[in-house]
Amino acid sequence: MSDNHELEPLPQAEPIANPGLPPHQPRPTDVDPAAERRAERQVSAFFLLAALLSLGFGFAYFTTDVGDHPTTFLGLGASTLFLGLTLGLALLCLGIGAIQWARKLMADEEIVEYRHSASSSEEDREEAIAAFQTGVEESGIGRRSLVRNSLLVGLGALGIPAIVSLRDLGPLPGNKLYHTVWKPDMLVVQDVGFNKIKPADIVVGQLVNAEPEVFSPENKGPDGEPEYTGTKLLDATAKAAVILVRMDPNDIKDKKSANWGIDGILCFSKICTHVGCPISLWEHETHHLLCPCHQSTFDLADGGKVVFGPAARALPQLPIKLNDDGYIVAQSDFHEPVGPSFWERG
Repeated sequence: MSDNHELEPLPQAEPIANPGLPPHQPRPTDVDPAAERRAERQVSAFFLLAALLSLGFGFAYFTTDVGDHPTTFLGLGASTLFLGLTLGLALLCLGIGAIQWARKLMADEEIVEYRHSASSSEEDREEAIAAFQTGVEESGIGRRSLVRNSLLVGLGALGIPAIVSLRDLGPLPGNKLYHTVWKPDMLVVQDVGFNKIKPADIVVGQLVNAEPEVFSPENKGPDGEPEYTGTKLLDATAKAAVILVRMDPNDIKDKKSANWGIDGILCFSKICTHVGCPISLWEHETHHLLCPCHQSTFDLADGGKVVFGPAARALPQLPIKLNDDGYIVAQSDFHEPVGPSFWERG
């Protein structure tokens, strides 16, 4: 083909003829009132069965045991088996009921919908609202009280599995978040080696990481084993860990803080009041304690007051004293909860 030849235009394709719609075939429920009532009862039965299965979920949850001596059924764990069956079948019944409602009772008419631009005009919006209202009317949800009420019962009963399952998140903490293991006369020991501490062991400007003496492996429980091990030890340490610092008594600004100390030795929670990070970055010249996570800074000479950063509450101080043997012990537990300030967000 030479360069001066032009391409011939392709012949215009004929549009596809509109095949039309086949004649509408009415359903049995459209022409037989008995069939319509029967279908309505079937749909309602599925919705009510879903509600009963949801109740069965709660029953299975509380009557089957798990753990070391689980309830079994046909060699399987009964709890998992029945919880899965009841919840799964409840959802299945709701789905079947909704499908049967749409297939047998809702309006059954063929419609043609033309494509349009993504942006709807005001007329289209009004038409959509009108179509929605028409759908509500044609679904019969207003006049079919049996179907509507049974659907509401079935959907409402699904809240039972959801609420019951929340119990597996663990027991409610009660007032455990407000207290630690510290008690009057409990020894303050070093967190490494669990050595008892005397005032002479700490010099001015020094920081010592410490914890309660009950965390020591030498502290035995009723069974003769260490009382605090594993996750129990980690949970308790996360709240009871402390630091001891010593400064010139004349530098202590807060009188209450001084009364809770011993000759310039003060004891504070090691847990930052922002999000609970452990703190031990000590500036002995400024008496500031710095959190490494988000740089919250506490003035330990002024009652643990926040002087910088996102923390919104002073670092809790543990009152300390000397026992008869001259070792540092707690006067009491902390007078306020330690860690992040969740209780101030009410």
